[in-house]
Amino acid sequence: MVNLRLIYKIIGSLLFLLGTLLLICTGISLYYKEDDMVAFLISAIFTICGGLILKYFGNEANNNLSRRDSYLLVTVTWVVFSFFGMLPFLISGYITNITDAFFETMSGFSTTGATILDDVEWLPHATLYWRTQTQWIGGLGIVFFTIAILPSMVGSGSVKVFAAEATGPLRSKMHPRLSTMAKWIWTVYLGLTIACITHNDSTAFFNSPTIEYISIVFQFLAGINFMMLYASIFKLKPLALFKSSEFKLYITIISISTLWILYLLMTRNGYGLERAFRSALFQVVSFITTTGLFNDDAARWPHITWVILGCLMFVGACSGSTTGGFKCVRAVMIMKVLRNEFNKLLHPNAVLPVKINGTPVPHSQLNTLLAFFAIFTIMVILTATLMIAAGIDNTNAVTISLSCISNVGPTLGTQIGPEMSWSELPTYVKWLCSFLMLVGRLEIMSVLVLFTRGFWKDN
Repeated sequence: MVNLRLIYKIIGSLLFLLGTLLLICTGISLYYKEDDMVAFLISAIFTICGGLILKYFGNEANNNLSRRDSYLLVTVTWVVFSFFGMLPFLISGYITNITDAFFETMSGFSTTGATILDDVEWLPHATLYWRTQTQWIGGLGIVFFTIAILPSMVGSGSVKVFAAEATGPLRSKMHPRLSTMAKWIWTVYLGLTIACITHNDSTAFFNSPTIEYISIVFQFLAGINFMMLYASIFKLKPLALFKSSEFKLYITIISISTLWILYLLMTRNGYGLERAFRSALFQVVSFITTTGLFNDDAARWPHITWVILGCLMFVGACSGSTTGGFKCVRAVMIMKVLRNEFNKLLHPNAVLPVKINGTPVPHSQLNTLLAFFAIFTIMVILTATLMIAAGIDNTNAVTISLSCISNVGPTLGTQIGPEMSWSELPTYVKWLCSFLMLVGRLEIMSVLVLFTRGFWKDN
């Protein structure tokens, strides 16, 4: 049986945290004397009251959080945060309907970065800060953020919550106290956070190669497993990264894709060597890390580059990072499974385990991997088909689906390209995209299991 009282209690406590963040935005608006102050104040009051109500219903709840409870808790938390997080947009009037407001907020918390706003620069400072804050909190996870600062809130169920919210099929070796590990990871995250403001033109606004190269470095670092990054930087073991098969594939994909696009830009678009290298590397790193920044209009590039960037959207970077997508470690596992299958044709009786960094992968995880790959692919194809039926061109339909489920942000095509907003999408497509952003950020299986009959059975 699902422990609803405990879920109410935890979500109620989380809403207090969200209300505090909204109050900070109220202070920012007050400082700049802008017209969204009342909207943030009302939103904060509604959010805190919502937290009080849920805390009341969760009164005297026991702290026995099962694995089933953790899956429901994480998914509901992200949905509830998105509904309360959209209030400032609606109350202030800067977004006038629920569909667009929810889409914008879910895009923020899932770190997708897609927007229905045609011009973000006219928004007040507090609203701009709120959009940025949602993406920053969502980078490592709402509940994971709570584990780091309020470990007692989740209690003994923190490991189950971490498993439900973390991305990737394999978990790095964890500290015995998960709250300590969470603080380690947040230390790395804070260290990678750069204080900057992004304009409508993204980094292209600054027209500065130096800024673009710095951005490339930090996007690349954010795509590495944070536990490995912690070990390599803070424990002074940089060579440990190069022992990871996932990291080596990550580097290899970036290198090959950059060189390929560089060649195409020089031969077909007439770019000089430095500009071609910088544009190619920036977009490759941005797409594989699902960051969503751009320094050039890739819609004007040769169409073969769209295929390359689309594949990068699909693959994504390393597990245990802020990125979305299929994850490089899963790609490594699939390649090793395929290699073993070919070897078995020649040696039918051979025992060929799949190993990642010298550790055998259990057969159950390989079954889960194939199921994940199948569901991921089916959802992209099904969503793209529904979008084509809504009148969206084929290229945009496929890349929008990939962009949402991989939490990338930009798309490729002429209808909705990298430099355009998503405001013209039909209403039902926006809700569909919002759902894809959610399942992409929380791992598809963790969300879809809620829609199975077995999940709700007592036994």
